[in-house]
Amino acid sequence: MIRRLKYHEIDFKKYTECIENSEQRKYSATKDFLDVTSGKQWEILIYKDYEAVMPVPFVKKFGFKIIINPKLCQQLGIFSKDDDMTINDAFLSFFEAKYTIWYYAFNAENKFSKQLNQRQNFLIYPNDYEIVRQKYSPKRKRKLRLDEEVLKNSEVREVTMEEAFDFISKNAIGAKDEKDKNEFLQTFTDFENAEHLKVVAFFYHGNIINAIAVFSDDRTLALLGTFNDKEHIKLSGSSVIIDHIISQNIQHKIFDFEGSEVPAIEEFFRGFRPELQKYSTIFNSKKDIIKKAMRFS
Repeated sequence: MIRRLKYHEIDFKKYTECIENSEQRKYSATKDFLDVTSGKQWEILIYKDYEAVMPVPFVKKFGFKIIINPKLCQQLGIFSKDDDMTINDAFLSFFEAKYTIWYYAFNAENKFSKQLNQRQNFLIYPNDYEIVRQKYSPKRKRKLRLDEEVLKNSEVREVTMEEAFDFISKNAIGAKDEKDKNEFLQTFTDFENAEHLKVVAFFYHGNIINAIAVFSDDRTLALLGTFNDKEHIKLSGSSVIIDHIISQNIQHKIFDFEGSEVPAIEEFFRGFRPELQKYSTIFNSKKDIIKKAMRFS
C-alpha cells in the first residue's frame, strides 16, 4: 500500500498538486523549500497514485542513511486531501520499519492511533490587520508605541541579504559553531535566490539594530530567524518589524512563528496572541540510531 520513491523517481507535478490541495498543506513540504534546506537529499513515501505523500529528508553519516528534519524545517509529515488516521498509521508503520530515524516532525493535522511526543508552534491565520492587532497583549502594544525621538530617527524597510549579511552574521544566536552559522546564512541566501526570502530591518540613526528573516510563498510567511543588537534591545525593534510584516501580509497569508521550546522566545511570540498548535514527533537517541543502522547494514 505504501511505496518509497527516490528523488529522481518523484513526479514533482503530482507531488506538488498533492501538497497544495492537501488538508495539511505546509510550505516546508514544498519542493522549493526541501531542495534548499536538504540539498535535494530527500525522497518520499507514497500512497496509491499520489493520493497521499510523505517527504522524507535524510543525511548520510558513516555510510548510513539517517532521517532528520533539515535545519529550519519544523514540520513535514503526511499530506492528503483529507487527513485519515488509518492511512497515517500505515505510513507511520512503514516509516518506522524501513528507516533509521533520528528526528522527524509530522504536521499538526496528522492524527495517529498511538501517542507520539508533542511539540508546539504558534500561528496567526489570515484576517483583517486591525482585528489581529487588537488581540495583541497589552505589553506587546506598549512595546509598539515608540517614543518621539526613536520615531524621528528610525525606519523599517525590506533589505537584501547582502545589506543585512554582516548584521545577521554578527547577531546570529543558536548556531553550534562558525560552520553551522555559515550554513544558516547560505540557506537564507539560497532562499533569496529562489525568491522566497524577505529580510526586514529596523534602522536607528541609519544603522540596522534588528532584523528578521522570513520565508515567503503565496500562502504563508514563516519566521526563520530574529536578530537583535543587544545594546538596543530595549527599543523593541523586533516587535516593530514583526508587526510591520504582519500588517502588510496578514489579510492573505498565514504568519507562522515556527514555535520555540525556549521560554523567553515563547513568551515573546505569545505577545502577538497567535494560536497554539501542537504536532507529533519521533526522536531516537544516537545509541538507538546506531543499533538500528547496524541492523539495516
